[in-house]
Amino acid sequence: MSVQRESTARRYGHLLWRVLRPLDPFRSVKAALGGLVIISVGITTVLLLLAYRSDIGLQVIAIIAIIASLLVTQFVAQGLASPVLEMTSAARAMARGQYERRVRVTRRDELGDLAHAFNRMAADLQAADRQRKELVANVSHELRTPIAGLRAVLENVVDGVSEADPETMTTALRQTERLGRLVEQLLDLSRLENGVVPLQARDFRVEPYLTTVLADARMALGRGHARTDVKLRLDVVPGGLRARADPERLDQVVTNLVDNAVKHSPRNGQVTVVARPGAAPGGLVLEVRDEGPGIPQAQRDLVFERFGRGTIDGVQAHDGGTGLGLAIARWAVDLHGGTIGVAESRRGCRIRLTLPGNAQANN
Repeated sequence: MSVQRESTARRYGHLLWRVLRPLDPFRSVKAALGGLVIISVGITTVLLLLAYRSDIGLQVIAIIAIIASLLVTQFVAQGLASPVLEMTSAARAMARGQYERRVRVTRRDELGDLAHAFNRMAADLQAADRQRKELVANVSHELRTPIAGLRAVLENVVDGVSEADPETMTTALRQTERLGRLVEQLLDLSRLENGVVPLQARDFRVEPYLTTVLADARMALGRGHARTDVKLRLDVVPGGLRARADPERLDQVVTNLVDNAVKHSPRNGQVTVVARPGAAPGGLVLEVRDEGPGIPQAQRDLVFERFGRGTIDGVQAHDGGTGLGLAIARWAVDLHGGTIGVAESRRGCRIRLTLPGNAQANN
């Protein structure tokens, strides 16, 4: 009972504090300016009363009152203008690209709230600028690798070091395909991030749809991975399962997840796509499981970032991929209002995504 009374008293105390905050000169600029007027008028009134009760001339009292009022005004104005001037200086520095600048928060009023908001904005801009630089550096690195490989093959053919036989041309084609995949994925990711990809949700049967997706993936195995030893298996329960989503966007998700799973599968491994009904009507739970080394706990968020790659035994994985597949999958799932993440698994990696079933077109 006492705990309940204490909670009620605390709630009413917070309510009273919000009501009285505009009257607190330390928490309201309006109250500080009102206090300035009151103090100035009070000083003038007190000095005038002294003038009537003493031999001091009225002119002297008036001069003293003006000087006192100016000093109080200067003190209050300095306190109000200082954070504004500091934010102005910081804003000019940020306009020159110095996003590390921050302002000191010394007040508890509206100017203090503005300083907090300014610092948060500066931090967001700094993070965006860092991501932009990292994106440019990563894209340059990813583009340089296939271009350098293709250039080396063509230079060898032109210089007569190697013949333009099918094997050499296959190597050149592989580098060209890798370059094309990178450009295509960058375009897909850009469209998804900018929200220009409309979501055309409709009802469909899951098993025939996933069978077609995996058939296309099987055809791509020999061309893209040279991993014809990896088996793809589909597990849909119940057989007549239906879901509501955008099949084209879901195709991107499943294809990228299967592509990633195949790359990390051991020799003669197996990749399994599991589909189960979601909690809501039209919902869907999909899992893509492989038998590879798995993803360490600390890396499970990183792999869904652009150009993010996990590590195996502390060494970053270099699988010839672009590091964009899982980022595209995450954005497509976000468009549906669903979730995607790495689920716990005793063996290999298990990535689970859930779709709510009530996805609406997102223009």
